[in-house]
Amino acid sequence: MAAPRWTIVIPYFNEEAWLPATLDSLSRQTLRPFRVVLVDNGSTDNTPALARQWADAQQGIAVTLLTQPTPGQVHALEMGISAVETEFIAICDADTIYPPHYLETATRRLDTAPTGTIGYIAHDTGPNPHSPFERLGRWLYTYIIPTLLPGQAHGGGYAHLFRTAPYKASGGYSARLWPYVLKDHELVNRLRKHGRIRYATDLWIQPSPRRADRKGVRWTLPERILYHATLPSQKDWFFYRYLQPRFIARGQKDTVLRQQSWSAPAPPPGRG
Repeated sequence: MAAPRWTIVIPYFNEEAWLPATLDSLSRQTLRPFRVVLVDNGSTDNTPALARQWADAQQGIAVTLLTQPTPGQVHALEMGISAVETEFIAICDADTIYPPHYLETATRRLDTAPTGTIGYIAHDTGPNPHSPFERLGRWLYTYIIPTLLPGQAHGGGYAHLFRTAPYKASGGYSARLWPYVLKDHELVNRLRKHGRIRYATDLWIQPSPRRADRKGVRWTLPERILYHATLPSQKDWFFYRYLQPRFIARGQKDTVLRQQSWSAPAPPPGRG
């Protein structure tokens, strides 16, 4: 069997109601072999046991189970990324469904991408990814929006598909560089200095519907407007001189992501 080209990194904290569906979607990937690094960030529920059970049952998927006791998703991500030795890296979330063609499509895209391409970011989609509305959205986010708003993150950190070398060279997710919320936006600012980030209509994922409840980790409307208004060359100023002091003042450290505000788990999202 050929050596794996991909490693998927998934941090998790108390995700027993969601992680099994995510892992099941990875089991259905048409590409083999690949690696998965699962990083427990101090769960107090049954998630670590579920992760171990899934790992033991896999064929063609090499699984590494790690534990990062320091609270904060950024610490778990940092540990997981440091364990990656394959050509490509995918960052996934514990409550997201990845279609069977996800890694196979990303491999084809990266193998045929123009010179200077360091990775792709997949698009969010709803329960019916093949509906005209969702197809239009992916077309806009592939061909129009990145042109109108260059130098920005147009997809979530749970949908990163990158060459490992530039990903690590950028610093990746780092508690030293950015221990705050909206990590994916700040990381894209660093990644784009190493090459071009692209989007594709056939790269999509289905995030958990609970992501609608994220009021505690969002930036204010003026901050978001300024993010869109600043040029790519001004993004260092925006993040490190403007946004960072405001996040510090509001206590917007990465650990606020552990405040799971939903009172009862909802069913996992459908596979589409």
